[in-house]
Amino acid sequence: MDKRKIILSFLGVLLIIASIYGAIAIVNSKNMPKPRPEKVVKTVFVDTVKNGIVDIVVPANGNLKAKQRVELYSEVQGVFNQGNKLFRPGQQYGIGETIIRIDADEYAASVQSAKSNLYNQITSIMPDLRLDYPEIFDKWQKYLNGFDMAKGTPKLPEMISDKEKYFISGRGILTSYYNVKNLEQRLAKYRISAPFNGVLTEALVTEGSLIRSGQKLGEFINTDVYELEVAVSKTYSDLLKLGEKVELLDLEGDKTYIGAVSRINGNVDQASQTIKAFIEVKDESLKEGMYLEANLSAKKETDAIEVDRGLLLENDRIFVVKDSVLDLIDVRPVYFSNKKVVLKDVPEGITIVSKPVVGAYAGMLVKVFGE
Repeated sequence: MDKRKIILSFLGVLLIIASIYGAIAIVNSKNMPKPRPEKVVKTVFVDTVKNGIVDIVVPANGNLKAKQRVELYSEVQGVFNQGNKLFRPGQQYGIGETIIRIDADEYAASVQSAKSNLYNQITSIMPDLRLDYPEIFDKWQKYLNGFDMAKGTPKLPEMISDKEKYFISGRGILTSYYNVKNLEQRLAKYRISAPFNGVLTEALVTEGSLIRSGQKLGEFINTDVYELEVAVSKTYSDLLKLGEKVELLDLEGDKTYIGAVSRINGNVDQASQTIKAFIEVKDESLKEGMYLEANLSAKKETDAIEVDRGLLLENDRIFVVKDSVLDLIDVRPVYFSNKKVVLKDVPEGITIVSKPVVGAYAGMLVKVFGE
């Protein structure tokens, strides 16, 4: 039993000695010098400021519309006769070419009847003109000789004296003449011709259909000239000028078109506080309804620079590099776009940071790219 106590006492002494040595080792480790972290110097991209003239470009967008369009309506009633071309969307017509012809045989017969009545009335007064007004007989005889029933009614001879006017009017010739001209005008409405070179974009009737008066038949546009309607902030409405060249881009940004400001609306939209501007553009590849983006040159700002918006801090400060150390200077922004900002009051020749630096702060040591 005594032997066992001796062994336990020996182990206890060894444990105490080991604890003392461990404590001494821990204390000594605290006095060892700590490793210093390596100082990381970030590389920055810079530009040297050169103040100059900056074009303030106002972005806008919209869909193309044909500058010339005609909605086709019928003013008469009848059956739609088939023409040389099918009345279908996409069909092209030249200026003066017949788009729609409505059956007018019955109405044309009534016009011929009225013309014949006028001709007979004039013929009936010729003997009286020969006897009582020989000085005007030749004039009216020449009119009768040129009267062609297959053509439009020619204009009546000019009546010089009051006697001639009273005589002709008293025989009902003027009334008959204007009645015929009215009928001929209505007869012309049975044929709808193209007012300009263009294409049919909408067709609401087909050949053989009965067309009623006032019915919409389709829509016809000029494919040579288009307009882009854009909404511009009223801040720049007074800076836009008629005839100002405008760069237009398609949705993919692959193709560029050059247009010009053709009209500027004088009315400001109360809800959006914008004003409508219309840009005229011509190109064979354009189609109505295409979405285009416009860059309107609104103003030229002198003694200014343009940088990325991400470089502007607190809306009025930017980073500069002085002796490999970052510093902040105050600037005056004059225009913001989606990606850029135009700045003034930037010292000429100073070195500014051209790309944002993560974690940057004033006094930070940096290295200029390329040095």
